[in-house]
Amino acid sequence: MMENNVIEIKNLSVYQGSNLVLNNVNVNVKKGEFLYLIGKTGSGKSSLLKMLYAEIPVKSGSIAIAGSELKGIKEKDIPFVRRKLGIVFQDFQLLYDRTVNDNLIFVMQATGWKDKQEIKVRCEEVLSKVGLINKGVKMPHELSGGEQQRVAIARALVNNPEVILADEPTGNLDPETSEGIVQLLKDLTQTGCSIVMATHDFMVFKKFPARIIKCEGGEIIDSAVVVKEP
Repeated sequence: MMENNVIEIKNLSVYQGSNLVLNNVNVNVKKGEFLYLIGKTGSGKSSLLKMLYAEIPVKSGSIAIAGSELKGIKEKDIPFVRRKLGIVFQDFQLLYDRTVNDNLIFVMQATGWKDKQEIKVRCEEVLSKVGLINKGVKMPHELSGGEQQRVAIARALVNNPEVILADEPTGNLDPETSEGIVQLLKDLTQTGCSIVMATHDFMVFKKFPARIIKCEGGEIIDSAVVVKEP
């Protein structure tokens, strides 16, 4: 990978089942970059995101993310790649039978954290980053939708990821709360973390302009690529 790129996608084919939905995808994402991934339902947006976190295998072309090549990756190596990634979903995917702290601890222990004091300190650090420093003892149902999504972002941050992949993170939130979540994600790029955010929310584009990768008509349209007139 080039030194400044945290994601390099080359000549990638994206399939939904056996159907080719995106062809010849070439995209680089720099360290600390924020970009939107957009496209209609069925355009390949979600499938591309799933390929980035190795949920769907790479068949043709290549993806390198956070220093790992995903084509031909062995099943046992996928968890090691995901430790360098944070993944945030539209529906939060929190564990509702345990506290905010225990949601974070569950992920940390699953990814190899053992020292209880280090775990405690890291929980406080990530909750502070997302503005929930005093919410660790709360149960998820005691929090608002926006706060639950902030917990999901805190969970994504515990392993200090190089990339956060956010799949419609504002999809279940009101406009004001959505703005707070996008601002939080944009702020995280100041630490060098790259953010790829899939969204349908056009109001967010206007409020927080950034590079846009659009899935349309079987190909990628990249707003960073300027087509010059002949």
